Amino acid sequence: MSTAASLPQQQAIMQGAVRHLIQNYSPKGNKVGWLMMASILVEAWDLYSIAFVLIFIHDQYQPDPFMLGLAAAGTQGGAMIGALIGGWLSDKIGRRVMFLATMIMFIVLALAQAFVPGVTSLIIIRFLLGIPLGSDISTGYTYIMESMAKGDREVMGNRWQFMFAVGEVLTLAVIAIFLIANLNHEIVWRITLGLGALPALIILIMRHDVPETAVWLVQQGRFREAKQVARQMYNDPLDMLPDHDVTLPKARTSAFLADLRTDPVRWRATLYGWIACFAQASEFSTFAFYLPVLFAMVGVASVLGNNLVTMALFSIAAVSGWVGPLLTPKIGHRGIGIAGFAIVLVSLLIAAAALYTGHKYVLPFAAAAMLWGHYWDASNCMTIPTMVAKPEYRGTASGFAYMFVKLPSFLAIFLFPSLFAAIGQANATLFVAIFPLIGLLAAIFILPEVYGYEHD
Repeated sequence: MSTAASLPQQQAIMQGAVRHLIQNYSPKGNKVGWLMMASILVEAWDLYSIAFVLIFIHDQYQPDPFMLGLAAAGTQGGAMIGALIGGWLSDKIGRRVMFLATMIMFIVLALAQAFVPGVTSLIIIRFLLGIPLGSDISTGYTYIMESMAKGDREVMGNRWQFMFAVGEVLTLAVIAIFLIANLNHEIVWRITLGLGALPALIILIMRHDVPETAVWLVQQGRFREAKQVARQMYNDPLDMLPDHDVTLPKARTSAFLADLRTDPVRWRATLYGWIACFAQASEFSTFAFYLPVLFAMVGVASVLGNNLVTMALFSIAAVSGWVGPLLTPKIGHRGIGIAGFAIVLVSLLIAAAALYTGHKYVLPFAAAAMLWGHYWDASNCMTIPTMVAKPEYRGTASGFAYMFVKLPSFLAIFLFPSLFAAIGQANATLFVAIFPLIGLLAAIFILPEVYGYEHD
């Protein structure tokens, strides 16, 4: 089959094979999906363990608020870069290569955190650590969308918040054990940060035999490998493909945004995904990320009690993160987004009222409701843009969407303590309510229902 003479025919065959693969269901695809979700435990451990040990780092080194904010937010800044670069590389060199490389990088850098001599070196390492974390999320979502059938892939993709909550609960449980054992606080924060390398190592070993996605191989014209992977994953030889490779024109990353504008449904769904990513990250990285600090400031509990209250809240969040994806097939992506942002908005208004009036006992209950809603509104903001993207742009689409998670996360974690100090807890909490309001309006007026979406 000559490349130049039969290019339209090759592309038609390729598109048919891709559509066939995406529509297929496979138990092995489900297993791959869970393996992708497991990597979020690693990110959750690293991104949020710092929130629970920040007080110990502050006591030891006495950094100014600027440096302390950078130590907390450094990983988020690196993840923003990693999402963009990782998504682009995932489309260019393959999903599997990026998948393995990011875990190796994370293991090395996570361990390095445990041995830093000061806050400056901690900031640098945490920034570098964010690069593989951001890349891994974009690659993982691409894997899920290319390994599972419609419906199943969306439920699996929406479980990322459940995995975040599990990671946060595990982190809090480990720290609580350290505190009960009365360990030196320096040992607590160093071991806590370095322990992230352990699950990363386990995941790396489990990932080693995961093949490249057949969809990506088809898009590259590597038909022989695609047929081999499809046979291994789905027991499907992809008979519509020839038994030899072909040379196909490469998709230009620069055409990604222009391509989105050609389809109103894909464009509106992606635009909602970006807005929802920004809104949910802003609401969490301000109010929820600093819950331990907020509880301590308003006198809710001791350090250990604070830790246990926060762990209970994230246990509730884990239940929400499990229930939300199960409800998505029944109420759709719009339904889960509208309900989630509405719950967060009301909860933050109640929390602000409690702070204004001095009814501090209301705060944990408002925080529990806020987290329940957050783990719904955040569930599909990565799923939607990755799912509706064309296969040749899927890694780029996922990375671009994740940038809208990491940018506000970096800014909020870095700047919110200053906002707290400048305008007070009650005013700051009321300010945060702007973000779920934006998300709610976007879910109502921008997002078309795309559950079970298929490309033409």
